[in-house]
Amino acid sequence: MTVTAHRAARKTPKTSPAIPAQRTGRSGNRETEAAAQALLTLLADLPAGPDRDRVRARLIELYIPLAEYLARRFRNRGEQFDDLVQVANLGLIKSVDGYDPTRGAAFTSYAIPMIVGELKRHFRDKGWDVRVPRRLQELRLEISKVSGDLAQDLGRSPTVTDLATRLNVSEEEIIEGIECGQAYRTLSINAPAAGEENGVELAEILGGVDRDLEAVDDRQTLRPLIIQLPAREQRILAMRFAGNLTQTQIAERLGISQMHVSRLLAHALAFLRERLAETGRR
Repeated sequence: MTVTAHRAARKTPKTSPAIPAQRTGRSGNRETEAAAQALLTLLADLPAGPDRDRVRARLIELYIPLAEYLARRFRNRGEQFDDLVQVANLGLIKSVDGYDPTRGAAFTSYAIPMIVGELKRHFRDKGWDVRVPRRLQELRLEISKVSGDLAQDLGRSPTVTDLATRLNVSEEEIIEGIECGQAYRTLSINAPAAGEENGVELAEILGGVDRDLEAVDDRQTLRPLIIQLPAREQRILAMRFAGNLTQTQIAERLGISQMHVSRLLAHALAFLRERLAETGRR
């Protein structure tokens, strides 16, 4: 949209819709507005059917530049422009379907708030990478609004207590509102790690799960049960699970058959499972 077209739209009388002109010249813009106004009046009188559908489609087509103009105002906020245009067009369609010319208001007076509201709703409900309650989203906006005023009044950055007092909420709610802002955009684990060179990604420097630490509880629970086993079965368990030996290797070291090792190992494991189950039921 050109600046000239925007100014022309603002000068348009309230009785006719202001549509951003796709053609240069005020006469072209006036013709488009006149055609749109005639279609709006016609649409209100037409019964449901093919003729009404055609008029409705033509109206939507005429006002698409207005929807795109309003969507452009929300650019550079983290959303794709094409997605914003789709949301604005949805608001336009709702405006065409809900407009009542008998009330005397210009179509744009009805459509612009409807389209802008649809765009704001999109950011509120769909723009968050991690969904947070609407209550916290609205509180975050209120915090942003009053922070500047408080900073001027106090001559310093407002504290959590200052914000809680101004908004008449608890300090815990203020902290939640501030922290929820981190959920609007998440950081990919494939993003370059800050302070790292040679293209190191964040995933490469993140800590992993410590399997040994996870097994501490299991080892502490099994220790008093294992000592209840015969000495040879304790040794077989140690060789199999601590030494990572196969049953054949264990048999060679103990001088018994592999089948015998298998039976002793199965007996020891069955005993431990049974005692663990008993412990869990207590």
